Parts: sequence; structure tokens; C-alpha cells
Amino acid sequence: MTDHQAPDGIDLLLSTSGGARAIARCDFLGRWPYSDHKTGLFRPFLGQGFEASATRILEWMREAGMDAAFDPACNILGRYEGLTPHAPAFMIGSHIDSVRDAGHYDGMLGVMLGIELVDSFHKEGRRFPFALEVMGFGDEEGSRFPTYMLGSRALAGLLPPRALDARDPDGMSIAEALAEWDIEPNHFASARRAPKTLIGYLEPHIEQAPYLYEQDLPLAVVSSIAAQSRFYVTLTGQAAHAGSSMKTRRDALSAAAEMMLAIEKIAQGGPDDLVATCGAFTTDTGPATNIVAGEVTFSIDLRAAHRETRDSVAATLLETLQAIAERRHITMKFEERHNLPGATCDPTLSNILAESGQDVTGAPLPFLVSQAGHDGMNVAAIAPISMVFIRCEKGISHNPAEAVRAGDVALALETMRRFIERLELFNNG
Repeated sequence: MTDHQAPDGIDLLLSTSGGARAIARCDFLGRWPYSDHKTGLFRPFLGQGFEASATRILEWMREAGMDAAFDPACNILGRYEGLTPHAPAFMIGSHIDSVRDAGHYDGMLGVMLGIELVDSFHKEGRRFPFALEVMGFGDEEGSRFPTYMLGSRALAGLLPPRALDARDPDGMSIAEALAEWDIEPNHFASARRAPKTLIGYLEPHIEQAPYLYEQDLPLAVVSSIAAQSRFYVTLTGQAAHAGSSMKTRRDALSAAAEMMLAIEKIAQGGPDDLVATCGAFTTDTGPATNIVAGEVTFSIDLRAAHRETRDSVAATLLETLQAIAERRHITMKFEERHNLPGATCDPTLSNILAESGQDVTGAPLPFLVSQAGHDGMNVAAIAPISMVFIRCEKGISHNPAEAVRAGDVALALETMRRFIERLELFNNG
């Protein structure tokens, strides 16, 4: 493909169907005007690229036989009715927003595969005892507003108080951005779905880790999504001149460095599913090189397969950091900003998915824990969930180098088809 800029420039590949078209459509949506930037992909919630992408995806949903529209939380939802009108639905979903300088397949590939799945059944004139729905969640990444998984939390009725007050770097709140779209902010929470309207959820997603790549395997079944916490640590010491005595310093930056090494050591000594990352980091020194830092703030992202492990390690971290702060005569503020409990995928759906994948690939599919967060962890509050991982080249994600193999995507789509067919038999039984 050479012309990704013209809205109507879909080439022959995009007019075919199946896994190849799912990839091609992700690539088509990976450039301007489906990105806010003309170089690289950046598709934040409620931005220009988001609007262009959502409009195009809604068209593809309708071409696949679905009724499609925005829901009150600005998610895009396509519905392929079942044999009985208004029957409960089985949902296939992921997100359509992106991080800055993103790859083309994180989130979006799952939505495109959902459309291809419905399109294949629509072409056969085939319907099921349940409806099929394809969901493109609007805000998963939190790349514009300081939020995360806003779309799926709205669906599951898990919105925190005053969630729409969050503001982007330009000072615009989510409520104000929605109003610019002629969407009533007060109706945002009405995107909530009653549990009786969903019989289950499947999220196809690239693995975002190297296991499948290193093991030379195309697919995996996700057994659970790791519990996550995000903390911000603010250390206050005493700013001083770089010529001040080493013995009298209360250096917030040195304290932060020691703490980060301690966090790394604790995580390395835990179970394999435990990970800890220090990400955001600020000091009060600015560009100066001759100042002992008086204040430092850094973040901790803590994840584990089980909530109990995460919480136990969080308590250990707090105790360890407090000891370092006291020894260095530093005041510490330890604040939890986000807490995601994680989710266990439904054993029945997971087994059906594994059987379907084995039929397609000829070999048993491994079961993996997802250390990355996904919208499914919120959907789990109202419906049984399942996930299929697709091999990601070298495990690279959230990066323009993100890549998938056409053969793997075709296997994923066929696995999804057989999964729905088995689900029909299970539902009838």
C-alpha cells in the first residue's frame, strides 16, 4: 500500500477478506488522517485521528452486516443480531486508541479480527442463538487524559467519581471534549451494560511479550490478567549547592536512586509473574548540574498474576522505602494512584478456546498470564471473559516496530470462528 492519506484510497488488499485484510486495515489506519500526526501513529481518545478512524471502522462494521454506532461513552459498537431479536450477545473487543509513536496492531488488530469474524458469518447467512457484538473501546491507553480503560470501565459500571473532570495537557476536560463531539457527558455512564445482556467476551490481542516469539508459537490462551497498582513517590530533602559536605546532605535524588535499586531487587526475588517498573521521574533541579536535589517524584508500576502477591509486595516496598527515607533523613509521600484488581479468564471459555486453537494449529496452545492490562479485566465484572494472544515479532509493542505475521493472524481468525461454533453447541447443550 502506498496511499494511506486519501480516505478513499483502499487498495485491492483491503477489498479482500480474512486475516490479511485485518492486517491491511490496521496498516491503513496507522497513518494520517487516522493519526493526529502526519509522521507516525498517535490516536488519542477524542482526537482528530480517533474521529477519522472511528468513522471508517463504523463503515466496515456496517459492510459486515452489523448495526453500528457510538455508545454513550464514545466506544464504537457493532451488533450482528442473533436468531432471536434482542438476544444476549457474545462480545469480541479491544481498543482503538493508541499511545504516542505507536505500532499498528495493539488493540486495533483485535477489533479488525472481530469485524472479519462477523463478516465471514454474514457472507454465509449464518446466525446464532446469541447476537455477536464487536466493540472498539475508545479510551484504553490514557494517552490524552490521565485516565486508563475509561471505555471498558464505563461498560462495566466501574467509573470512578468525577472521572470526566480529568484534563488533557491543554487543560480541556473529558466532559468538554465530549461536548465538542455533541455527546452529552451526563450520559457517559449510561454505557453500562447489564450482565444479562452479555454471555461472554473474547479479546484477541498481540502478546506484547516475547514468549510466543521465542518458542516459535503462533497463539496462546490467556489464563489471567495481572493485578496492577501504580504508585507515585515524592521525596523531600534539602536542596543545596554541589559543593556542600557529603556528610550533611539530604539528597532526594540519591535516595530515589537507592529506592529504585531496592524495588528492582525485590521484584527480581519474587515469582516470575511479578514485575515492577519505575517510570515517570522528575526533580526540582531542572537543567542545573550544581544543585543537590531537594525534591524528587517517581512512579512505580507493580504487577503480579495474583492480587494477594501484588498487595504483599506493595507492603514490602512501602516498608523498605520508608526505611531508606528515614536513614537518609528524607520525608516521603507514598501515594497509590491506580489499582486494578486483575482478572481470571473463565475456565470454560478458555478451554473452548484452547480446543479450537488446537484444532486449527494441530498442537496444544500454551496458557499464559498477561502482564499487560486489557479491557477484558473490566468486562470481567459483568461477564465471563477469554483472551487469545497472537505472536508479536520479538515481543515489541507500543513501538513503530510492532509487527505480526499474516499466517498467525489467519490462524487466530479461524480459531475464533471455531470458538463461536463450539460456543453455539455449548449454548444449545
